[in-house]
Formats: sequence, structure tokens, C-alpha cells
Amino acid sequence: MILIFIAAFSGGVLRGLVGFLKYQFSYKEAKFRPLYFLGTMFLSGVIGLLAALAVKEIGFTILGGFSKTLSFIVGYAGGDFIENIYKIIIKKSSFSEDLNKK
Repeated sequence: MILIFIAAFSGGVLRGLVGFLKYQFSYKEAKFRPLYFLGTMFLSGVIGLLAALAVKEIGFTILGGFSKTLSFIVGYAGGDFIENIYKIIIKKSSFSEDLNKK
């Protein structure tokens, strides 16, 4: 069970890393802030873990059970789900629009 949690957290961290790198390379003025980076990676991992736990609690089964691979995929997708809900509610195309105004 611990490996499933680690896989979900890792999927979330990977999603956070992809989003962070996308933002960094999209804007020339973007500065690397270590605390922001670490916070983003941790929060992304937690979101991935929570997404995997939610899917597991619903009773989602593929190929006879909830595997480490599925947990990783759900952890990665959890970040996308949260981001898209944000975009729908706030009616903005991305988080980075708010960050660029600072």
C-alpha cells in the first residue's frame, strides 16, 4: 500500500514539474524561486495522492485492482483535473495569467 501512495505522490510531483517548467520556459522574465518550486512540488504531490485516494475509495478497478501504475497515472491526472476546474470557475486560461501581473 505504501508503494501505491508513493506512486500517486510521484505522479503529482511529475505533473507539478511539467507545469512549472512550462511556465518557466514560457516567460523570459520568470525567475527561479526555490521555495516556490519546493512548495509547488509538494502541493502537486499531495494533490496527486488525494486524487488517487479518492479514486480508490470510489472503488475504481482496472485489471483486477488498483496498481502502482494506475496510482501514478491518477496522481498525474489529479493535477490536471484541479487546474481545469480552476479554469472553468475563474474563467481564465491559466494560473500564469495571475502570476504575471505581480
